[in-house]
Amino acid sequence: MAGAKVKRKYTLFTGKQLLWLILPIVIEQIFSTSLGLFDSLMVSNIRAAEAVRSNMSNAIGNVDYINNLIIQLFSAFATGGAIITSQFLGAGDGTAAQKSAKQMLMLVICVSAGIGVACLALNRPIIKLFYGDVDASTFSYQRVYFYVTAASFPFIGLFNACAALLRAQRKSFSTMASAAISCGVNVGLNAIFLFVLNMGVLGAGLATLFCRAVPAVFMLVLLGNKNNTVCVRLFEKFRFDGPMIKKILKIAVPSGVESALFQLGKLMTNTFVNAGVYATGAKSIQGLNEQGELININVQANGNAIANQINNIASVVGGGVGTSCLTVIGQSVGAGDPEQVKYYMRRMFLLSYIANGICVGTILALVPAISQMYGYVAEAKEIGRNCLYFCLMFQFFTYPLSFTTPGILKATSDVKYVMYCAIASMFIMRVGLAFLLTTDLIPGLPQLGAMGYWIGMCSDWVLRSVLFFSRLLSGRWKKASGLLKANLNGSFEGTVCRF
Repeated sequence: MAGAKVKRKYTLFTGKQLLWLILPIVIEQIFSTSLGLFDSLMVSNIRAAEAVRSNMSNAIGNVDYINNLIIQLFSAFATGGAIITSQFLGAGDGTAAQKSAKQMLMLVICVSAGIGVACLALNRPIIKLFYGDVDASTFSYQRVYFYVTAASFPFIGLFNACAALLRAQRKSFSTMASAAISCGVNVGLNAIFLFVLNMGVLGAGLATLFCRAVPAVFMLVLLGNKNNTVCVRLFEKFRFDGPMIKKILKIAVPSGVESALFQLGKLMTNTFVNAGVYATGAKSIQGLNEQGELININVQANGNAIANQINNIASVVGGGVGTSCLTVIGQSVGAGDPEQVKYYMRRMFLLSYIANGICVGTILALVPAISQMYGYVAEAKEIGRNCLYFCLMFQFFTYPLSFTTPGILKATSDVKYVMYCAIASMFIMRVGLAFLLTTDLIPGLPQLGAMGYWIGMCSDWVLRSVLFFSRLLSGRWKKASGLLKANLNGSFEGTVCRF
């Protein structure tokens, strides 16, 4: 038909290439996310009094919140460097891609090593800041676990940097294999340290340390392969390049602030639940510690730990698609075609909804079986199941909008908008609302314990969805990506093209 619009075919990523990029990343994140889950599960089933197992497992869950917060500070640098490298690769500039990759790798190593040293030196003050209200035995377990896991921060930084650069080259199978090695080492060493040597929290921490060091070295070897499009070797002559570091930081700093404050919000709301050992209802029960003394068991905190760890598994598919966006959308932006960028945005959203729906539906069906694997009291398991049923229903609809969308926006370099909106939503909904629904400090408010935490969390997902998706629909991301060219008078060429 004359005048009919010809539908363009985009081949930067074929359907098969997208599948083989995303699937290994999802499997990798399942392995990575399972580390904390296996630590808590295995500790909760060691040979010890019920109260001791509960406190140890709760301590590991609490420290994991702190670790995740700190890890975000340097993993954001890996994200910033990977986006820059992806855009250079999309533009066909291999030399600049190689340069940005080396700068990012060295930057992440320096930052993660510095943070690790600081956390080792400030172990007690950091634990006291966030979990000063827990009982003495839990506090002691937290300090031990934090000491050992803080020593692994440089390895986590190295792993994240290498993984991000390999993904940018579409080598996600390598990162999946490394994560599988990490998970296998963690489970094997946990079994030895916990059930054979009876090392308790120290054993769980040592297993985590080794399972992060081994794959980090493995990834560095893979990245140094001379056949890679971007080959980076750690011990070659190097000096920091100011302009390139500034380019990386322009994306990394807003991403780091947003990610770190997001984790801070999760940490703060978790402290609300831990501090609320309420006097009434099934909020806490009593059990015996190692000395045979009667102590409170915070079943709300234990139930919340169950819900968090299982929900983390349910979120890995959506998170994997969001991580893949850094490569797919980043290279599309580098190619300089706005229509191609929008085409792959739509494809990533479709994949995100399909994959998220399958994963969440599967976990929803398995909630009763998985929750029974924990060595907690029945009351804690019931609280965990109720929280999971509530949040997973929200996750069906809101997770792709609230997490895939910011991944897409970051890949277009629209990082400041993501930062401002994420921080606002987190403090208003996740922190503010959760505090009002969990605290026993303000008379007259409902004291919902762990459920109050999840009401705040799901409200945050809804607000994030509205803020991020409306930005995508507006087309303003194109200005940040450089896909709109400025005229001499300061205006931008062309009309804003809707998503």
